Amino acid sequence: MANNKKNVTPEQAKYQQFEQQRETKRPVVKNCLKAFFFGGIFCLVGQAIQLSYIYFFNFTEQTAGNPTVATMIFIAMLLTGFGVYDRIGQVAGAGSAVPVTGFGNAVISACIEHRTEGFVLGVGSNMFKLAGSVLLFGVFSAFVVGLIKTILMQWGGL
Repeated sequence: MANNKKNVTPEQAKYQQFEQQRETKRPVVKNCLKAFFFGGIFCLVGQAIQLSYIYFFNFTEQTAGNPTVATMIFIAMLLTGFGVYDRIGQVAGAGSAVPVTGFGNAVISACIEHRTEGFVLGVGSNMFKLAGSVLLFGVFSAFVVGLIKTILMQWGGL
């Protein structure tokens, strides 16, 4: 890269200086605070849903997790389908990519985008383009962790 700096023509150097003067400065701290705040709100909603499963439907803390995750994914998919999640994402930024709701948004967005191609070739084949790699990584990492735990238990480490 240092070699490229030496071979810059005066016109290119002038343009690079012009570009740097007019480059839009990104509010990194503001974006981080918004992501933290809105991500916390998403997590607070998830916690409220989990507590409602515990208190109203007699789940335990251990068993309330799965229906909570399913409910959060369903809400994210519903909001994406109505176009609300996109508006939330514009305001919340990275905070809207909390893993569970971001997963639901990614799955349903691909479905909506490819619905004109039909249910099998459009929705079915494109639904897991992004989410498929997430699922594969999750299953594989769970397998590796389970394997390590089994080995450690056999050796008496746990």
